[in-house]
Amino acid sequence: MMVDAKPKHPNYWLVFLTFARNSLVRDMMFRANFLLEAVSSLSWAIMNVGFYWIIFEHASSIGVNTGWGKYEFFVFMGTTWIINSIVQAFFMPNSEEFSELIRTGGLDFAMLKPMDTQFLVSLRKVNWSSLSNLLLGCVLLAISLSHLMHRPEHPWVFHPSILFLYPIYILCGVAILYSLMICLAATSVWLGRNQTLYDFWFYITNFSRYPMEIYSKGWGLPLLLLFTFIIPVLVVVNVPARMLAQPLSPRASWEWPLAGFTLLAAVLSVLGSRWVFTRALRSYRSASS
Repeated sequence: MMVDAKPKHPNYWLVFLTFARNSLVRDMMFRANFLLEAVSSLSWAIMNVGFYWIIFEHASSIGVNTGWGKYEFFVFMGTTWIINSIVQAFFMPNSEEFSELIRTGGLDFAMLKPMDTQFLVSLRKVNWSSLSNLLLGCVLLAISLSHLMHRPEHPWVFHPSILFLYPIYILCGVAILYSLMICLAATSVWLGRNQTLYDFWFYITNFSRYPMEIYSKGWGLPLLLLFTFIIPVLVVVNVPARMLAQPLSPRASWEWPLAGFTLLAAVLSVLGSRWVFTRALRSYRSASS
């Protein structure tokens, strides 16, 4: 009797759907906690809109001739929520637990599975309540674009290429933030515990929450160069938000090269994070050793 010795490759998509379903079942076991998390997240987001609404009562735009008026900035804010909610829903809860996997020996079991360890470590849990901000971001985008479309001067005009470009650059932003997060999580192998580095992640990603024009003068220039070309968090939101909020043509001479650089930065970030994670696993010693 012939036995097929060829190993079967797991269906990663079905495995991810199983993880997502199990996470939803777990969240629904504590529905009050799930609702409180969603309401808390939405409340914080709505208060942010109110805060910037008050600021725009005193200023017409962020910077002179930057193009970031009130509703353009709300498009920027909606894009920020969409990207951050995806990262916080799918990757953050798993990265936060990576050091616990090392401490308790759970990483041993993950490495023994017939699947890619980085996939298992990155997507074991889904924080469904974080997706509430994604819905709110989409609503804010729709309202803001409606206002831009009906303004008397220079109304926003829909261009079909936006349907292709915007999701692409949203994915680039998610890839850059995920790469940074998994690199910091991988350092747990060498450091044992890295809570401070997660705080560091929040500090530097805060730079991505504002238009890059505010860093274009004085002491902001070193930050602009550092967080654009070395740690490219400034392109995470700026490029997709700019694609959506402002007309595709005419564009400043530096904007299309920046869009091309964002694609390159996303690819290099993913490859770099893969290299760091693989190196970390090679240095890993079992918790029982």
